[in-house]
Amino acid sequence: MRREEALTLLKEYVKNEKMIYHSLASEAVMRAMAKRLGEDEEKWGLAGLLHDLDVEITQADPKVHAMETVKILKEKGFDDDTLEAVMLHNEQAEHGKKRNTIFQHALAAGETITGLITATSLVYPDKNVMSVKPKSILKRMKEKAFAASVSRENIMECENAGIPLHEFAALALNAMKEMEQKTTR
Repeated sequence: MRREEALTLLKEYVKNEKMIYHSLASEAVMRAMAKRLGEDEEKWGLAGLLHDLDVEITQADPKVHAMETVKILKEKGFDDDTLEAVMLHNEQAEHGKKRNTIFQHALAAGETITGLITATSLVYPDKNVMSVKPKSILKRMKEKAFAASVSRENIMECENAGIPLHEFAALALNAMKEMEQKTTR
């Protein structure tokens, strides 16, 4: 599937602008991770873009979220590797499996850090991702009460994917900043 088709599919299923932003940010982070790790940027980017396709259908119910996305993407011809990564990004779903590949760890970490970066930007006076510094993200990682719903454990899976946390924070932030620049032009 080409990106344009994937974006149309996303907007067919997801209406909430914040969720669309999260999906675009996840795509940007996944593309950056793929590039850094020598993986398929298109495949990883599409996984990031579409991983939450069913969030409104399932009302983000953690027991079933991602399962409908897998069904939709399977019908669209996505490979098993992508389907598995999408399914496993939600460790609370009742699928009984654990993440065990670089791709799976990357998607879990990549989509989760976008929430921490966005929350961090909101404490800046201009509330803009462009103002955020990597050290602020690392500082907020340590503050469990800050953006408490953001799983620090998922973000730490960047290390299972082969990227140290300090490098991952900078990589993800830069990816989101580049995305912001493209969307504001």
